[in-house]
Amino acid sequence: MSPNELQAALQSSKPRKLPLFGLAALMAGVALALTEGGAYFWIAVGSAAGGVARFWLAGVVARLVGETFPWGTLLINVSGSFVIGFFATLTGPDGRVFVGTTGRQFVMVGLCGGFTTFSSFSLQTLNLLNDGEWLSAGWYITASVVLCLVAVWAGYAFAVSLNAFKLG
Repeated sequence: MSPNELQAALQSSKPRKLPLFGLAALMAGVALALTEGGAYFWIAVGSAAGGVARFWLAGVVARLVGETFPWGTLLINVSGSFVIGFFATLTGPDGRVFVGTTGRQFVMVGLCGGFTTFSSFSLQTLNLLNDGEWLSAGWYITASVVLCLVAVWAGYAFAVSLNAFKLG
């Protein structure tokens, strides 16, 4: 199908029927989402929310500082690393806040998985290397790894301090 045919099909006002295999796949997906206490469904919802948040934040950063260096992806990976370190520690077995398995999976697998962008990081690094920007690529790799490790540690340490803090 050519791009023009695809655009015409997408703009068509006639309702399109879902092919039988598509209906079967949809039904299988719904059935799978309803098993395991709805974990698949909540992970999917978290992934969608994380992806939307990533798209929004990357756009904001690009408008503020430009797109010559992937600052948005770096900020997303660092903040996502902080969130996952903080949440995993705060809600872990020794944590202050109880969150069930599905809730933890929603945040850590879904939301953080949809939000952080290591696939984008890898592609952007490759693009920098292909453009001969060896120094920028090296700085980006180093900054991403070091800052994300520092952020996950900071999230962990912050949650440990909250867990140890006595209320009342």
